[in-house]
Amino acid sequence: MRRLAAALLLAPALLLTGCGSSTKQQSSADAAATPCPSGSAAAAPMPTPAVVNDDAALPAVSGTFGQSIKITPAKGTPDGKFVVKTLSEGTGATVTKDDVVAFSFAGQNWAGKSFINSYEQGGGATVDNLHTTPMVPMFTQAMVGHKVGSRVEVVAPPGAGFGNAGYPKLGISCHDTLALVFDITEAVPSDAMAQGATLPVSADLPKVDVKAGGPATFTITDAQRDPKNLGVGVLIKGKGPVVKPGQNLIAQYTGATLKDGKVFDFSWKYGGASSFVIGAGQVIPGWDKGLVGQTVGSRVILSIPSAEAYGAQGNQGIPPNANLVFVVDILGAA
Repeated sequence: MRRLAAALLLAPALLLTGCGSSTKQQSSADAAATPCPSGSAAAAPMPTPAVVNDDAALPAVSGTFGQSIKITPAKGTPDGKFVVKTLSEGTGATVTKDDVVAFSFAGQNWAGKSFINSYEQGGGATVDNLHTTPMVPMFTQAMVGHKVGSRVEVVAPPGAGFGNAGYPKLGISCHDTLALVFDITEAVPSDAMAQGATLPVSADLPKVDVKAGGPATFTITDAQRDPKNLGVGVLIKGKGPVVKPGQNLIAQYTGATLKDGKVFDFSWKYGGASSFVIGAGQVIPGWDKGLVGQTVGSRVILSIPSAEAYGAQGNQGIPPNANLVFVVDILGAA
């Protein structure tokens, strides 16, 4: 579900090529569509911001926040309005355009045909970085300006959704008005970092200097370059919930090779905090083993032998059989 949900967020033009993130890929075949006739109502973009808290002919919504969503179609035909309505307001921080946001959602066309329901299709939330990812209006208007913990309903004419492209893979045409409901579960500023007193860690682990807005640097001794086992150290102990397998981890990170301290990847390169599914075999074993069980708000250093990293095959910018070191700020888990 998470991969499909992430692909749905993108602006129609980006559906043709996919987003740059490794967790959001969408082929051109998935997004191919027959354009609506030029000048048709479906082809016209909708003005933003949307009409707020309008009660006219909105589908009814039931279910419990964080557990279920049911949308009952409205009678009659859609009136062409782009509507965003807060069904229940949360008590968390207000989402901004620079946040990484976690949410669960359901969507269907006006007639009631469902195309996604995250509670029924694998559970859990999807995560997207509003700071770096262009999103269609029906998603941005449902997020920005609303508080974490809110349930928000959206009625989106084609111009506020997928426009001329539609989304044929899910049976959404360029003429479809869509009804969607979002449960906003978390929002983290894309430039956030772990905060707190630095704790001592084992002498087997490199020293690290973490910088805002750029990659961390590591000081590595000869004795630390060839670890036999996974090394885990908590540099800052967060006070948030414990990270569980299968969650989307929101994090700042830097990765380097232990042999020479050369940085091969860091989250700031992609605009700040990034998201990964943890504890489910979607990242290297050293991450799954070292980060599950940590607490949100923590800064963790991982010394990873090649067997628990990319092994003999290596990876882009990472040589075969390379031992790695990461520093990870755990900013959220949804």
